[in-house]
Amino acid sequence: MSEVAANHDYARLADAIKAWGRELGFQAVGIAGIDHAAAEVGLREWLAAGFHGEMDYMARHGLKRARPAELRPGTLRVISARMNYLPQAAAGWPVIGAPDKAYIARYATGRDYHKVLRSRLVKLAQRVEAETGTQGHRVYTDTAPVLEAELAARSGLGWRGKHTLLLSRDAGSYFFLGEIYTDLPLPADAPVTDHCGSCSKCLDICPTGAIVAPYRVDARRCISYLTIELKGSIPLELRPLIGNRVYGCDDCQLVCPWNRYASVSTEPDFRVRHGLDDVALVELFYWNKGLFRERMAGSAILRIGFERWSRNLAVGLGNATGSAAVVGALRSRADDPSPLVREHVAWAMQRHGI
Repeated sequence: MSEVAANHDYARLADAIKAWGRELGFQAVGIAGIDHAAAEVGLREWLAAGFHGEMDYMARHGLKRARPAELRPGTLRVISARMNYLPQAAAGWPVIGAPDKAYIARYATGRDYHKVLRSRLVKLAQRVEAETGTQGHRVYTDTAPVLEAELAARSGLGWRGKHTLLLSRDAGSYFFLGEIYTDLPLPADAPVTDHCGSCSKCLDICPTGAIVAPYRVDARRCISYLTIELKGSIPLELRPLIGNRVYGCDDCQLVCPWNRYASVSTEPDFRVRHGLDDVALVELFYWNKGLFRERMAGSAILRIGFERWSRNLAVGLGNATGSAAVVGALRSRADDPSPLVREHVAWAMQRHGI
Protein backbone atom coordinates (compact mmCIF):
# COMPACT_ATOMS: atom_id res chain seq x y z
CA MET A 1 0.00 0.00 0.00
CA SER A 2 1.30 3.46 -0.86
CA GLU A 3 2.25 6.18 1.59
CA VAL A 4 -0.88 8.12 0.58
CA ALA A 5 -3.23 5.27 1.46
CA ALA A 6 -1.29 4.22 4.56
CA ASN A 7 -1.51 7.71 5.98
CA HIS A 8 -5.17 8.04 4.89
CA ASP A 9 -4.33 11.24 3.08
CA TYR A 10 -7.45 10.96 0.95
CA ALA A 11 -7.56 14.67 0.19
CA ARG A 12 -4.20 14.41 -1.51
CA LEU A 13 -5.29 11.24 -3.28
CA ALA A 14 -8.44 12.99 -4.56
CA ASP A 15 -6.31 15.76 -6.04
CA ALA A 16 -4.07 13.16 -7.67
CA ILE A 17 -7.06 11.33 -9.17
CA LYS A 18 -8.28 14.54 -10.79
CA ALA A 19 -4.83 15.22 -12.23
CA TRP A 20 -4.56 11.66 -13.57
CA GLY A 21 -7.99 12.02 -15.13
CA ARG A 22 -6.92 15.14 -17.00
CA GLU A 23 -3.80 13.30 -18.22
CA LEU A 24 -6.11 10.60 -19.64
CA GLY A 25 -8.15 13.10 -21.64
CA PHE A 26 -10.98 13.96 -19.25
CA GLN A 27 -11.66 17.67 -18.98
CA ALA A 28 -12.87 17.42 -15.37
CA VAL A 29 -13.17 14.84 -12.58
CA GLY A 30 -15.23 15.19 -9.41
CA ILE A 31 -16.17 13.06 -6.41
CA ALA A 32 -19.67 12.54 -5.02
CA GLY A 33 -21.06 10.90 -1.92
CA ILE A 34 -23.67 8.15 -2.12
CA ASP A 35 -26.62 9.64 -0.23
CA HIS A 36 -29.05 10.59 -2.97
CA ALA A 37 -32.32 10.37 -1.05
CA ALA A 38 -33.50 13.67 -2.50
CA ALA A 39 -33.00 12.36 -6.05
CA GLU A 40 -35.15 9.32 -5.27
CA VAL A 41 -38.24 11.50 -4.93
CA GLY A 42 -37.90 12.92 -8.43
CA LEU A 43 -37.04 9.53 -9.92
CA ARG A 44 -40.05 7.90 -8.27
CA GLU A 45 -42.40 10.62 -9.56
CA TRP A 46 -40.91 10.44 -13.07
CA LEU A 47 -41.43 6.69 -13.25
CA ALA A 48 -44.94 6.93 -11.78
CA ALA A 49 -45.88 9.41 -14.52
CA GLY A 50 -44.80 6.88 -17.14
CA PHE A 51 -42.33 9.34 -18.65
CA HIS A 52 -39.85 6.50 -19.27
CA GLY A 53 -42.08 5.08 -22.03
CA GLU A 54 -40.85 1.70 -23.32
CA MET A 55 -37.59 1.95 -21.41
CA ASP A 56 -38.69 -0.85 -19.10
CA TYR A 57 -35.22 -1.16 -17.63
CA MET A 58 -35.74 2.21 -15.96
CA ALA A 59 -38.66 0.87 -13.95
CA ARG A 60 -37.09 -2.56 -13.51
CA HIS A 61 -34.03 -1.14 -11.75
CA GLY A 62 -36.19 1.35 -9.90
CA LEU A 63 -34.51 3.26 -7.09
CA LYS A 64 -31.25 1.33 -7.41
CA ARG A 65 -30.16 4.17 -9.71
CA ALA A 66 -30.19 6.52 -6.74
CA ARG A 67 -28.52 4.04 -4.41
CA PRO A 68 -24.92 3.38 -5.50
CA ALA A 69 -24.23 1.03 -2.60
CA GLU A 70 -27.05 -1.26 -3.77
CA LEU A 71 -25.70 -1.37 -7.30
CA ARG A 72 -22.19 -2.12 -6.07
CA PRO A 73 -22.03 -3.15 -2.38
CA GLY A 74 -19.24 -1.48 -0.48
CA THR A 75 -19.31 1.72 -2.53
CA LEU A 76 -18.48 4.81 -0.49
CA ARG A 77 -17.85 7.38 -3.21
CA VAL A 78 -18.44 7.89 -6.92
CA ILE A 79 -15.69 9.35 -9.08
CA SER A 80 -17.40 11.15 -11.97
CA ALA A 81 -15.58 12.24 -15.12
CA ARG A 82 -16.56 14.22 -18.19
CA MET A 83 -15.04 14.26 -21.66
CA ASN A 84 -15.84 16.77 -24.40
CA TYR A 85 -17.18 15.27 -27.62
CA LEU A 86 -18.16 18.22 -29.83
CA PRO A 87 -16.73 17.42 -33.29
CA GLN A 88 -15.55 19.84 -35.93
CA ALA A 89 -18.82 19.33 -37.79
CA ALA A 90 -21.16 21.27 -40.03
CA ALA A 91 -23.15 23.86 -38.09
CA GLY A 92 -26.29 22.36 -36.59
CA TRP A 93 -29.02 24.85 -37.48
CA PRO A 94 -28.24 25.04 -41.22
CA VAL A 95 -28.52 21.25 -41.50
CA ILE A 96 -31.73 21.14 -39.46
CA GLY A 97 -33.05 23.93 -41.67
CA ALA A 98 -32.34 21.95 -44.85
CA PRO A 99 -35.27 19.47 -45.01
CA ASP A 100 -33.61 17.17 -47.57
CA LYS A 101 -30.61 16.58 -45.31
CA ALA A 102 -30.38 14.20 -42.36
CA TYR A 103 -29.62 15.58 -38.93
CA ILE A 104 -27.72 13.23 -36.64
CA ALA A 105 -27.01 14.19 -33.03
CA ARG A 106 -23.41 15.34 -32.94
CA TYR A 107 -22.37 12.84 -30.27
CA ALA A 108 -23.12 10.01 -32.74
CA THR A 109 -21.27 11.28 -35.80
CA GLY A 110 -18.00 9.69 -34.65
CA ARG A 111 -17.11 6.39 -33.03
CA ASP A 112 -19.10 4.89 -30.17
CA TYR A 113 -18.16 6.79 -27.03
CA HIS A 114 -18.76 3.85 -24.68
CA LYS A 115 -15.50 2.11 -25.58
CA VAL A 116 -13.48 5.31 -25.47
CA LEU A 117 -14.72 6.36 -22.04
CA ARG A 118 -14.58 2.90 -20.56
CA SER A 119 -10.97 2.32 -21.57
CA ARG A 120 -9.92 5.67 -20.05
CA LEU A 121 -11.88 5.05 -16.85
CA VAL A 122 -10.34 1.59 -16.50
CA LYS A 123 -6.89 3.16 -16.83
CA LEU A 124 -7.79 5.74 -14.20
CA ALA A 125 -9.04 3.02 -11.83
CA GLN A 126 -5.85 1.03 -12.40
CA ARG A 127 -3.78 4.10 -11.59
CA VAL A 128 -5.67 4.47 -8.32
CA GLU A 129 -5.13 0.79 -7.55
CA ALA A 130 -1.42 1.14 -8.18
CA GLU A 131 -1.31 4.05 -5.77
CA THR A 132 -3.42 2.58 -2.97
CA GLY A 133 -2.98 -1.16 -3.28
CA THR A 134 -6.07 -3.34 -3.62
CA GLN A 135 -9.26 -1.32 -3.75
CA GLY A 136 -12.76 -2.29 -4.74
CA HIS A 137 -14.16 -0.45 -7.72
CA ARG A 138 -16.38 -0.77 -10.76
CA VAL A 139 -16.44 1.32 -13.92
CA TYR A 140 -19.68 2.45 -15.61
CA THR A 141 -20.23 4.15 -18.95
CA ASP A 142 -24.00 4.30 -19.46
CA THR A 143 -24.06 0.51 -19.01
CA ALA A 144 -25.88 0.15 -15.69
CA PRO A 145 -28.61 1.84 -13.62
CA VAL A 146 -26.64 4.98 -12.80
CA LEU A 147 -27.93 8.54 -12.39
CA GLU A 148 -25.04 9.94 -14.40
CA ALA A 149 -26.08 13.58 -14.63
CA GLU A 150 -27.18 13.64 -10.98
CA LEU A 151 -23.89 12.13 -9.80
CA ALA A 152 -21.90 14.53 -11.95
CA ALA A 153 -23.86 17.46 -10.53
CA ARG A 154 -23.28 16.27 -6.99
CA SER A 155 -19.57 15.90 -7.71
CA GLY A 156 -19.33 19.55 -8.76
CA LEU A 157 -18.92 19.02 -12.51
CA GLY A 158 -21.90 21.22 -13.34
CA TRP A 159 -25.59 21.66 -12.66
CA ARG A 160 -28.72 20.09 -14.13
CA GLY A 161 -30.14 22.40 -16.78
CA LYS A 162 -33.86 22.84 -17.35
CA HIS A 163 -33.52 20.27 -20.17
CA THR A 164 -32.11 17.88 -17.46
CA LEU A 165 -28.68 17.65 -19.13
CA LEU A 166 -25.60 18.59 -17.16
CA LEU A 167 -24.33 22.11 -17.82
CA SER A 168 -20.92 23.59 -17.11
CA ARG A 169 -20.10 27.30 -17.16
CA ASP A 170 -16.86 26.65 -19.04
CA ALA A 171 -17.90 23.71 -21.25
CA GLY A 172 -21.63 23.90 -21.96
CA SER A 173 -23.17 20.45 -22.32
CA TYR A 174 -21.39 18.72 -25.21
CA PHE A 175 -19.64 16.07 -23.15
CA PHE A 176 -19.92 12.42 -22.11
CA LEU A 177 -20.02 11.22 -18.52
CA GLY A 178 -18.59 8.12 -16.88
CA GLU A 179 -18.19 6.86 -13.33
CA ILE A 180 -16.00 4.79 -11.04
CA TYR A 181 -17.78 3.41 -7.98
CA THR A 182 -15.12 3.04 -5.30
CA ASP A 183 -14.81 1.90 -1.67
CA LEU A 184 -12.27 4.62 -0.91
CA PRO A 185 -13.57 7.28 1.54
CA LEU A 186 -12.43 10.19 -0.60
CA PRO A 187 -13.56 13.72 0.30
CA ALA A 188 -16.67 14.62 -1.72
CA ASP A 189 -16.74 17.79 -3.79
CA ALA A 190 -19.37 20.47 -3.29
CA PRO A 191 -22.09 20.89 -5.95
CA VAL A 192 -22.13 24.09 -8.00
CA THR A 193 -25.09 26.44 -8.13
CA ASP A 194 -27.69 26.52 -10.89
CA HIS A 195 -27.02 29.18 -13.51
CA CYS A 196 -30.05 28.78 -15.80
CA GLY A 197 -31.81 31.72 -14.19
CA SER A 198 -34.99 32.77 -15.99
CA CYS A 199 -33.87 31.36 -19.36
CA SER A 200 -36.41 29.05 -21.01
CA LYS A 201 -34.83 28.66 -24.46
CA CYS A 202 -34.60 24.87 -24.22
CA LEU A 203 -38.27 24.52 -23.28
CA ASP A 204 -39.35 26.86 -26.05
CA ILE A 205 -37.27 25.22 -28.80
CA CYS A 206 -38.10 21.55 -28.16
CA PRO A 207 -39.79 20.41 -31.41
CA THR A 208 -42.15 17.96 -29.72
CA GLY A 209 -42.69 19.72 -26.38
CA ALA A 210 -40.88 16.94 -24.53
CA ILE A 211 -39.57 19.27 -21.83
CA VAL A 212 -42.94 19.47 -20.11
CA ALA A 213 -41.66 21.69 -17.29
CA PRO A 214 -38.30 23.02 -16.16
CA TYR A 215 -36.11 20.05 -15.16
CA ARG A 216 -38.73 17.53 -16.31
CA VAL A 217 -38.69 15.59 -19.61
CA ASP A 218 -41.37 13.25 -20.91
CA ALA A 219 -39.18 10.78 -22.81
CA ARG A 220 -42.17 9.53 -24.77
CA ARG A 221 -42.17 12.80 -26.71
CA CYS A 222 -38.41 13.26 -26.90
CA ILE A 223 -36.93 12.82 -30.39
CA SER A 224 -33.91 11.03 -28.96
CA TYR A 225 -36.26 8.45 -27.42
CA LEU A 226 -38.44 8.21 -30.54
CA THR A 227 -35.53 7.66 -32.93
CA ILE A 228 -33.31 5.52 -30.68
CA GLU A 229 -35.14 3.79 -27.83
CA LEU A 230 -38.60 3.26 -29.33
CA LYS A 231 -38.74 -0.10 -31.11
CA GLY A 232 -42.09 0.16 -32.85
CA SER A 233 -44.06 2.76 -34.77
CA ILE A 234 -43.44 6.42 -34.13
CA PRO A 235 -46.74 8.07 -33.09
CA LEU A 236 -48.44 9.70 -36.08
CA GLU A 237 -48.91 13.07 -34.38
CA LEU A 238 -45.19 13.33 -33.62
CA ARG A 239 -43.81 12.37 -37.04
CA PRO A 240 -44.22 15.80 -38.66
CA LEU A 241 -42.57 17.42 -35.62
CA ILE A 242 -39.44 15.30 -35.94
CA GLY A 243 -38.48 17.01 -39.17
CA ASN A 244 -35.20 15.65 -40.50
CA ARG A 245 -33.77 14.53 -37.14
CA VAL A 246 -33.09 10.85 -37.87
CA TYR A 247 -30.94 9.96 -34.86
CA GLY A 248 -31.28 11.95 -31.69
CA CYS A 249 -31.81 15.69 -31.34
CA ASP A 250 -29.58 18.59 -30.31
CA ASP A 251 -32.03 21.49 -30.41
CA CYS A 252 -31.99 22.14 -26.66
CA GLN A 253 -28.19 22.15 -26.74
CA LEU A 254 -27.89 24.24 -29.88
CA VAL A 255 -30.03 26.97 -28.37
CA CYS A 256 -28.43 26.92 -24.90
CA PRO A 257 -26.42 30.10 -24.21
CA TRP A 258 -23.87 28.17 -22.17
CA ASN A 259 -22.76 26.20 -25.21
CA ARG A 260 -21.01 29.27 -26.53
CA TYR A 261 -18.25 28.06 -24.21
CA ALA A 262 -18.17 24.51 -25.57
CA SER A 263 -14.84 23.46 -27.07
CA VAL A 264 -14.27 21.24 -30.08
CA SER A 265 -12.97 17.85 -28.95
CA THR A 266 -9.42 16.82 -29.76
CA GLU A 267 -10.25 13.10 -29.46
CA PRO A 268 -9.65 11.42 -32.84
CA ASP A 269 -12.44 8.89 -32.19
CA PHE A 270 -15.01 11.68 -31.95
CA ARG A 271 -14.25 13.08 -35.40
CA VAL A 272 -17.08 12.93 -37.95
CA ARG A 273 -17.11 9.72 -39.98
CA HIS A 274 -18.60 9.13 -43.45
CA GLY A 275 -19.81 12.72 -43.72
CA LEU A 276 -22.64 12.09 -41.26
CA ASP A 277 -22.73 15.72 -40.18
CA ASP A 278 -23.99 16.93 -43.57
CA VAL A 279 -25.57 14.23 -45.74
CA ALA A 280 -28.73 13.87 -47.82
CA LEU A 281 -31.61 11.75 -46.54
CA VAL A 282 -31.90 10.12 -49.95
CA GLU A 283 -28.29 8.98 -49.90
CA LEU A 284 -28.71 7.28 -46.52
CA PHE A 285 -32.05 5.74 -47.51
CA TYR A 286 -30.45 3.95 -50.45
CA TRP A 287 -28.02 2.12 -48.18
CA ASN A 288 -28.72 -1.60 -47.89
CA LYS A 289 -28.27 -3.59 -44.70
CA GLY A 290 -24.72 -4.57 -45.59
CA LEU A 291 -23.63 -1.01 -46.26
CA PHE A 292 -25.33 0.16 -43.05
CA ARG A 293 -23.38 -2.39 -41.03
CA GLU A 294 -20.15 -1.50 -42.79
CA ARG A 295 -20.49 2.27 -42.43
CA MET A 296 -21.86 2.14 -38.89
CA ALA A 297 -19.35 -0.36 -37.53
CA GLY A 298 -17.95 1.15 -34.35
CA SER A 299 -20.74 3.74 -34.20
CA ALA A 300 -23.41 4.19 -31.52
CA ILE A 301 -25.95 4.21 -34.36
CA LEU A 302 -25.34 0.53 -35.10
CA ARG A 303 -27.26 -0.36 -31.93
CA ILE A 304 -30.67 0.60 -33.32
CA GLY A 305 -30.25 -1.68 -36.32
CA PHE A 306 -31.06 -1.22 -40.01
CA GLU A 307 -34.83 -1.49 -39.59
CA ARG A 308 -35.22 1.39 -37.13
CA TRP A 309 -32.63 3.42 -39.02
CA SER A 310 -34.76 3.01 -42.16
CA ARG A 311 -37.92 3.88 -40.22
CA ASN A 312 -36.34 7.12 -39.06
CA LEU A 313 -35.14 8.03 -42.53
CA ALA A 314 -38.61 7.36 -43.95
CA VAL A 315 -40.06 9.89 -41.51
CA GLY A 316 -37.37 12.36 -42.50
CA LEU A 317 -38.21 11.86 -46.17
CA GLY A 318 -41.89 12.37 -45.39
CA ASN A 319 -40.95 15.76 -43.98
CA ALA A 320 -38.60 16.61 -46.86
CA THR A 321 -39.43 18.44 -50.06
CA GLY A 322 -41.39 16.53 -52.67
CA SER A 323 -38.49 16.40 -55.12
CA ALA A 324 -38.13 13.67 -57.71
CA ALA A 325 -35.18 12.26 -55.76
CA VAL A 326 -37.19 12.04 -52.54
CA VAL A 327 -40.22 10.49 -54.25
CA GLY A 328 -38.00 8.01 -56.10
CA ALA A 329 -36.27 6.94 -52.91
CA LEU A 330 -39.58 6.32 -51.15
CA ARG A 331 -40.98 4.35 -54.08
CA SER A 332 -37.88 2.18 -54.15
CA ARG A 333 -38.77 0.81 -50.71
CA ALA A 334 -42.55 0.86 -50.81
CA ASP A 335 -42.46 -2.94 -50.67
CA ASP A 336 -39.72 -3.19 -48.07
CA PRO A 337 -39.59 -6.61 -46.33
CA SER A 338 -40.07 -4.92 -42.94
CA PRO A 339 -43.69 -4.10 -42.01
CA LEU A 340 -42.35 -1.32 -39.77
CA VAL A 341 -40.44 0.29 -42.63
CA ARG A 342 -43.33 -0.17 -45.08
CA GLU A 343 -45.71 1.58 -42.69
CA HIS A 344 -43.49 4.64 -42.36
CA VAL A 345 -42.71 4.73 -46.08
CA ALA A 346 -46.45 4.63 -46.84
CA TRP A 347 -46.99 7.52 -44.44
CA ALA A 348 -44.20 9.48 -46.11
CA MET A 349 -45.59 8.81 -49.58
CA GLN A 350 -49.01 9.95 -48.45
CA ARG A 351 -47.44 13.17 -47.18
CA HIS A 352 -46.25 13.79 -50.73
CA GLY A 353 -49.56 12.85 -52.30
CA ILE A 354 -48.23 9.63 -53.82
